[in-house]
Amino acid sequence: MNRVMEWVTLGTVLGSGLAAGVFFAFSGFVMPALDRLPPAQGITAMQSLNKLAVTPPLMTVLFGTALTGAALSVWAVTSWGQRPAPWVLAGSVVYFLGVIVVTIAANVPLNNALDAVRPEGTGAAAHWSSFYSHWMAWNHVRAGAALGAAALLTVAYRVG
Repeated sequence: MNRVMEWVTLGTVLGSGLAAGVFFAFSGFVMPALDRLPPAQGITAMQSLNKLAVTPPLMTVLFGTALTGAALSVWAVTSWGQRPAPWVLAGSVVYFLGVIVVTIAANVPLNNALDAVRPEGTGAAAHWSSFYSHWMAWNHVRAGAALGAAALLTVAYRVG
């Protein structure tokens, strides 16, 4: 692994770790705190979070890490004989599938559906309960995938 790829790997490790920390915080205390509120307040707070989350800092971490992971995947496939290549490819794939695909296929649609709910409306409390359990399950997947990707890429960095 050359110096440029070492730096790209290190940056991707850091991005994966930062994403894991964000997801961990949501699973560990942000969402449980919102769930302790009356459902209308939890919905309102989550709707606000959904709007604020789509900002350059978070999007740069999530998708910038996916982009560097894609570059690392190309390197891994074209450099398969090098010791870090399988670790690099595994970490990049875990991040892409477990963070990006899950976010787009599961968490975003759940967020969009919640954004359409009137917090004081009929059925809002039931919607919140369903949203919370499904969103948390998928968020746990994202946290584990981001952490797993960071671990795999750290091994790649170490053996490289």
